[in-house]
Amino acid sequence: MKQFAAVFFGGALGTLFRFLLNEQAIPFPIPYWSWLENTAGSLILGIVTGFYLFHSKKTALYAFLGAGFCGGFTTMSAFAKETLHLMYSGSPMLAAGYMAATVTFGLLAALLGILIGRNFASKRKERITP
Repeated sequence: MKQFAAVFFGGALGTLFRFLLNEQAIPFPIPYWSWLENTAGSLILGIVTGFYLFHSKKTALYAFLGAGFCGGFTTMSAFAKETLHLMYSGSPMLAAGYMAATVTFGLLAALLGILIGRNFASKRKERITP
């Protein structure tokens, strides 16, 4: 039950953050706010995943940050809608660039996050072990 509550509250917080970021977005030909959300979410999820790869014990914090916050903060559906909107509004090259940038930066951010998380976990493990 603790895991369910963690995912629920993390998802609510992630969704709220996404909403607040979208409210601050300045109109621009490319939907940079979704790119930013998805890239930042990939980095955060990478850090969480990298940290917990070192720790087999999955906690409520893992559920809160991973499935909860990152699940609520990132948005595949908006990415798909915005890509199609660019494509059908006469900007297929812009749509392709947006799609490539989102996937590329998301993967790079996740990889960087995993490296950061693993590094943090190993340093934490060194401090705990005498």
